[in-house]
Amino acid sequence: MISEKEDYNNTDNIHRKIPVVMATQHPDNASKPYWYKTEFISTTDEVEECYRSFCDMGCDEYMWDWEGKFVDEAVIDRLFHQYYDYFSIHHLGRDKFLTFRIPNIWEESGFRLARAFMSIITGNDAAGELGFSPAPVFEVILPMTDSADKLIHIQEQYYKSVRLACQVFSTRLSGPIEINVIPLIEGSSSLIESRKILLEYINTFEKRFRHWVEYLRPFIARSDPALNSGMVPAVIAAKGALSEYYKFQKDTGVKVYPIIGAGALQFRGGLSPDAVENFIEEYPDVRTVTVQSAFRYDFPREVSVSAIRLLKRDISLKVPRIFSDNEMNDILELENIFRRPYCFTIEKLAPTINDISRHIPSHRERIQHTGLFGYSRGIKDSSIRLPRAIAFTAVFYSLGIPPELIGTGRGIHEADKKGLLSKLESIYPNIKRDLKKAGSFLNKENLRMLAGSDETWKDVLMDVGILEDYIGSNFMPVSTEHFLHRNHVSNILHMWRDKREFRQEVLSAGVIRRSLG
Repeated sequence: MISEKEDYNNTDNIHRKIPVVMATQHPDNASKPYWYKTEFISTTDEVEECYRSFCDMGCDEYMWDWEGKFVDEAVIDRLFHQYYDYFSIHHLGRDKFLTFRIPNIWEESGFRLARAFMSIITGNDAAGELGFSPAPVFEVILPMTDSADKLIHIQEQYYKSVRLACQVFSTRLSGPIEINVIPLIEGSSSLIESRKILLEYINTFEKRFRHWVEYLRPFIARSDPALNSGMVPAVIAAKGALSEYYKFQKDTGVKVYPIIGAGALQFRGGLSPDAVENFIEEYPDVRTVTVQSAFRYDFPREVSVSAIRLLKRDISLKVPRIFSDNEMNDILELENIFRRPYCFTIEKLAPTINDISRHIPSHRERIQHTGLFGYSRGIKDSSIRLPRAIAFTAVFYSLGIPPELIGTGRGIHEADKKGLLSKLESIYPNIKRDLKKAGSFLNKENLRMLAGSDETWKDVLMDVGILEDYIGSNFMPVSTEHFLHRNHVSNILHMWRDKREFRQEVLSAGVIRRSLG
């Protein structure tokens, strides 16, 4: 008889290894990579980074990001030829996995998608010529997924691209004519309702491709939901989405292996080498986690490698938490309660955020875009434009005002008035611990100075007061690193007001907190 735990975690009925740890190119590192000379990693050096993520760090999967950045389109050929000995043993597509995050063609020009597809198709040929596994890349991630139709469209376009390539270049098909698409869902409200997308997808897929979906790897974003709605909505939406995925699995028989994209700071997910056990406790339902640049480079290499081993050992050992319909209604209500004060404040602070973000160092080669879902981001139901999540988070930490606190105090007050506080703590049991950790980086002097000239910051002061009462202690530095960080962010505020350049101070503060943003 199969136990409940074994039933959820068993992968014997699918024909592949499910990766546990996915390295990504998210540029949230403040320190230099152990293998490189600067904090900035150029496009030409990302092939080496990919290899080192596999060989040195022990990661199972590497996200090759085509969304909003320059890429080396010959990545598969370069990996095979530069590191032939390694990949002749550890085959891409069998033992290690290269997964493209493709451009969303509904938000960005489609020619980059065509280039990504050709990279996959020619990579299949290269693998065949070398006698490697025939499909080094067979999955892609679709960012900003909001409908099943878009997932199907991507698969149809890939199918057409394969057939066209065969016809035009008179080549014999060496790889699969279908590609798996991983839906990356980025809004808090979209996450809560994302089971509908999965159900529509498998129904349409069966009709279009005439066979059943073997498994799904739904991808939960943590950064953009936090940017758009605040930390608490992002956390509870992610947990609600995980519950919905396992309900989907129970109802349909289609296996799910959820991915969560988490940065090192609490606002962006709280997955760092010194917090692995806490993270697994908060998200026992995930089967793949991202280790971003800060995780790999802002801690001693041996610490990061040890943490990756721990993730690979302990993920999938717990039974997923399934929420009842009443609990899902609580999640929806709480998401709304905490989102409102956060969005109100962030909209007012947008000019300050955008001004300071110009001083945040960029550590990858980004393509410049504008627009709500270009490569600036927009607050939910608003035309306000903001920097991407890493720079956004770095702005607030550089001022000494962790974004985890913004709107959260007023949300706690409202939830308490409505009798929902105990329900929040049941859904998000580590909330006090996360707030304490973030609050250690609060610079109250900076906040008071800002509140003296801008009424909006007074609401954040109110948040801080409510949260200190809630957790039963004051936010203050608790270690030497916290005091040193406070000094750097004090300098930043004064230098910003005096219109001086302060990038080096931003970087120094990021090194201390072990993440840029």
